[in-house]
Amino acid sequence: MNDLKNIGIRQFLARRGIQPKYECNGYGMYLSPLREERTPSFKVDYVRNLWYDFGLGEGGTLLTLVMRLERCDSREAVRRLQNGEKRDAGSASLSPSVGERPAVGGPSPVVRLAAVPALRILSDDPLRHPALIGYLVSRGIVPSVAAAFCREVRYEVNGRAFFAVGFRNDAGGWELRSERFKGGSSPKHITTLDNGSDTAMAFEGFIDFLSYLSLKGNPSPSIDSIVLNSVTNLHKAVPFFSRHRVVHAFLDNDDAGRKALARLEESLPSSEVIDQSVFYRDHKDLNEYLQEKQRQQVQRKQQPHGHKVR
Repeated sequence: MNDLKNIGIRQFLARRGIQPKYECNGYGMYLSPLREERTPSFKVDYVRNLWYDFGLGEGGTLLTLVMRLERCDSREAVRRLQNGEKRDAGSASLSPSVGERPAVGGPSPVVRLAAVPALRILSDDPLRHPALIGYLVSRGIVPSVAAAFCREVRYEVNGRAFFAVGFRNDAGGWELRSERFKGGSSPKHITTLDNGSDTAMAFEGFIDFLSYLSLKGNPSPSIDSIVLNSVTNLHKAVPFFSRHRVVHAFLDNDDAGRKALARLEESLPSSEVIDQSVFYRDHKDLNEYLQEKQRQQVQRKQQPHGHKVR
């Protein structure tokens, strides 16, 4: 297992014909090998030997990358890294053996980028599948609210079909969520709901947006809304936000959320930006607050009522 620490993600990708689009100060930016994209948003930290996909909001070690690329568990990923065994026919190969160096002066292995797993949307339909409805309910989301803004999306990865709750962005890409999957399809972009209001609400992800509507019991907000689908998309949202006199920010209570709030305030000098995260300051995000509130309501209903003494 210790031998795996000596395998650099940079070298691992290079042996697959995947090179950075640019490099700077100890890291490289790549086109993500996990999905289709045109702008590099996959960062490899050469010093710490870690990766992070800004589009998916996921990252980790070489082992986790192999697990994602090869769709296998950690034990199998270790075995493939150690033995360099090829995958089944029709899938991308881990050859030449991971950790092996090409013979000096020999040709570098050539791997077609088409062999890299990519997510492909197959269809989108009204949201009806019980498993997806159950997932949303487990997150505290009112099904009728979700049905007004989401679709049941079927997608394919490496020839295998899956389905998830889909939330479309303004560029035609999808944010996808299910019990076992969190990701999306390219292109990555924001989602705007323009009702012609001078007030707007800002959310990091669509689950937070649906959480707000579920809390309010209102599937049709009258004021404008924008879902960033990732704080990295904040700059894309500024032109839309700048048209509004007031912006209510429902961002996460973490470093990324606080930095995004600061950037939003700096970018909108003519607008009043109101930090709404203070109302759920003891929770990571709006959805966590919603779930906690629902648990408290259930507990109160389960408590025995006192009997009046006559």
